[in-house]
Amino acid sequence: MTHRTHLGHCTLALLILLLSCVALAAQGPEGRVVVTVEDPHGHAVEAALVRSGRVSAVTGADGMAALMLPIGSAEVAVERIGFAPTSAVVVVSAAGETALTIVLEALALETEGIVVMSTRSNRRIEEEPLRVEVIDREEIEEKLLMTPGDIAMLLNETAGLRVQPTAPALGGASVRIQGLRGRYTLILSDGLPLYGGQSGALGPLQIPPVDLGQVEVIKGVASALYGATALGGVVNLISRKPTPDRELLLNGSTLGGADAVLWLADSLSPRWAYSLLTGAHLQGQSDVDTDGWADLPGYRRVMARPRLYWNNGHGSSVLATVGGMLEDREGGTVTDGLTPAGTPYAEELSTKRIDAGVLARFLNRRGHFFSLRGSASFQDHEHTFGPAFENDRHGTAFIEASYAGTSGRHAWVVGAAYQHDAYRGDDVSTFDYTHSVPGLFVQDEVTLSDELLVSASARIDAHNELGVFANPRLSTLLRLDPWTVRASAGSGYFAPTPHTEDVQSVGLTRLAALPSDLKAERARGVSLDVGREVGDVELNATVFASIIDDPVLTVPTVAGMLELLNADEPTRAWGTELLARYTREPIHATATYVYTRATEFWQGNRRLVPYTPRHTAGAVVAWEEHAQGRIGVELYFTGLQQTDDDPYRSQSRSYVILGVLAERRIGNARFFINGENLLDSRHTRWTPLVRPSQSPQGRWTTNVWAPLEGRAFNGGVRLSF
Repeated sequence: MTHRTHLGHCTLALLILLLSCVALAAQGPEGRVVVTVEDPHGHAVEAALVRSGRVSAVTGADGMAALMLPIGSAEVAVERIGFAPTSAVVVVSAAGETALTIVLEALALETEGIVVMSTRSNRRIEEEPLRVEVIDREEIEEKLLMTPGDIAMLLNETAGLRVQPTAPALGGASVRIQGLRGRYTLILSDGLPLYGGQSGALGPLQIPPVDLGQVEVIKGVASALYGATALGGVVNLISRKPTPDRELLLNGSTLGGADAVLWLADSLSPRWAYSLLTGAHLQGQSDVDTDGWADLPGYRRVMARPRLYWNNGHGSSVLATVGGMLEDREGGTVTDGLTPAGTPYAEELSTKRIDAGVLARFLNRRGHFFSLRGSASFQDHEHTFGPAFENDRHGTAFIEASYAGTSGRHAWVVGAAYQHDAYRGDDVSTFDYTHSVPGLFVQDEVTLSDELLVSASARIDAHNELGVFANPRLSTLLRLDPWTVRASAGSGYFAPTPHTEDVQSVGLTRLAALPSDLKAERARGVSLDVGREVGDVELNATVFASIIDDPVLTVPTVAGMLELLNADEPTRAWGTELLARYTREPIHATATYVYTRATEFWQGNRRLVPYTPRHTAGAVVAWEEHAQGRIGVELYFTGLQQTDDDPYRSQSRSYVILGVLAERRIGNARFFINGENLLDSRHTRWTPLVRPSQSPQGRWTTNVWAPLEGRAFNGGVRLSF
């Protein structure tokens, strides 16, 4: 190194030292201010952002934060989600510490205490411009007593959602949102795609609800938030908090089913906690109508999901999880049963799944959050369709990093994401694919006034096979006391794969090669939501509409195959949702009505989308006393549906489902009994499930438009220890 270089470095160091001394001299003497933040009841408020000029800190578990401020008068501002922002003036003294106590007032609209996680803003549900429907823990508890092994009933009895059977021989089903097909629905766990980018036909049937704290549903086009796999909407399953608890649930049903679920959670230290969910589920084949075909397939499933939590008490947290599942399903003809052709026919599916995920959030001294989400999942399938075998592997990897903060009236988020989705067919390799999608997104929520909040978001994805897609979304929240109005509009896209509902029921051996010009499906959606509260009654009305351009349809060919084609005209869906909810402890009552009209272009004409009822309605009344138990009655109506490729009828019939639930607490045990579908509304009461002959595409069953299990009872016990 030359003498001139040494001299240059020394000069630079002296200059930096001189500027530092000048800056310190300009700041003048400082004093320590200790700020204590409390709620109106005198309780410490943790993770509140305390700011004065460019100096900030975050309160700890004791509600205290310290700032070093110049001597003299200073304004200190405090912000915390769920509380109104507050500021106070303090006189900073050079002699010792200056103490300041600030009391935060809860926002007037804060009644439920529900924080929405699915929109990245972590706002209270009342403050969120985008309508997010939340199924809380109380509703989850009711449904887990009815079906402890899956979330199908929990979702199916939510307004605007329909769990549509897709593969009757194995009991497969997908979740349709507001009339759109199930492949457009993304199912997440704590914001992570642990069940794969596309959950598949069995997704909702393999997820036990015992460890759920709440379920968040975004209805309609959500690609601006979640990319290519959320064209129809998002179901985000939020896990329970790891509060110390141990619970064992044992359940049995009159249809030959049994469930055993264990939930453990506890703290390891002030910062560390864990939870563990394990389950074993069994269902025997059940031929309800005694025609030799299993209306309920048999299955054996075991699963485990441990979670590890870390929270430093100052706004930073980490959740890590791994999960594993093994399941064998058996459908088709039962023992000694035959098809109308006089032959046995078995359909079987063996599934192995393992996944891992991490969700981390770190709060810095400026009050900004850095978030990192990542997951990977792997599924292995061994499928039997009569004499045909199809084994495949499906892997998904996902990572997302985002940075969020507030600036004046703005709450913003910027981030990047990458998703990798790969499918490999061991026996049918024609349809192998690898989708790699990097993306960038931005979101800004602007509080224009106390009455008006606007949220704008946009996402750009670069799909490795289909090109670049830009999807914006705009949502507004208008408070016109006592009314709340939300409006939202957005666009989205969907990358087509061979796994459509019709293909899943017969296998890829029946699918013709995908056309080289198969295009991505594009969507536009709008919604308007109006709600208010009148005493103990909550009222809400929603109008929604969506248009899907270049929709991919599964079309039968004269050669007895299926092929995927882009329709010449868009698929359109629109409708309304009405909700009324009454809550006055211990009574809870809910009434819903949904009108849906969805049409698609099929073989030169526009038709109603099959298996989409135009009218559905429900009513639930429950009496619940936590110290004693609960009693509930529910009634659901499903209107007429257009059928498809059904040799018996072109239109379904309407039906009503009636259910009754009772639970009684005795010490640490809660005994329950549930009567489901007491009116025995059943597909096979009115129409055979098995076709008179096998279809050219290989199907032995019709599609299903009503329950197959009929009247059933289940009961058991929940033990806390």
